[in-house]
Amino acid sequence: MDEFLRKQETVMDQYDPGKKVTLTVDEWGIWHAPLAGSNPAFLVQQNSLRDAILAALNLNIFARHADRVRMANIAQMINVLQAMILTDKDKMVLTPTYHIYKMYTPFQDSTLVPVAFDAGSYTHGNVTLPQVDAIAAKSADGKLLVAITNLDAEKPATIDAHIEGMAAKSATAETLTAAAVDGVNTFDAPNTVVPKPVAVKVQNGEISLAVGPGSVTVVSIEQ
Repeated sequence: MDEFLRKQETVMDQYDPGKKVTLTVDEWGIWHAPLAGSNPAFLVQQNSLRDAILAALNLNIFARHADRVRMANIAQMINVLQAMILTDKDKMVLTPTYHIYKMYTPFQDSTLVPVAFDAGSYTHGNVTLPQVDAIAAKSADGKLLVAITNLDAEKPATIDAHIEGMAAKSATAETLTAAAVDGVNTFDAPNTVVPKPVAVKVQNGEISLAVGPGSVTVVSIEQ
């Protein structure tokens, strides 16, 4: 997604350097095999913690391109593809992707703040990715928000962050993770993958916390 946006922006910047024309990502998300017993044409699928991590990574990408990207639509919201909600007659369950969107709600109408970090590396088979991804933003009510994604499904990550230009006094955080990266929420077990509070230490303008393997954590810092 990041490469796709960069290519589009390179062309748009030639003809619209003032960035008056915005860019919309009409649909994005994971496409898995349909759920067993469902109509294949309906594209009904389950999504897991792994897909929630991918959702966070995409939201981070869109945030970094916010000077051009003004709309990005997940496909779709209910039952189809990387849905936020699954239903079956009178039953309903919230997916891990739903919880990512809920956790990122404070980022709405916020101002992106630059971050610099050592991403490390995560290798699985012949694929190597950054272990950690992060974005930060200042919310409308003055809080500093930091979203930290640990892609490594086996190794935790220790975060020690220095904050410039802000006297941090307190912080709260919640994290989305599960016992397994392919953990899902079902009608019988709807709370397998749900956000939980995580401890954050604030001292001398720095925050410290540990994030678990395969997790997305959102920190809210007050001054």
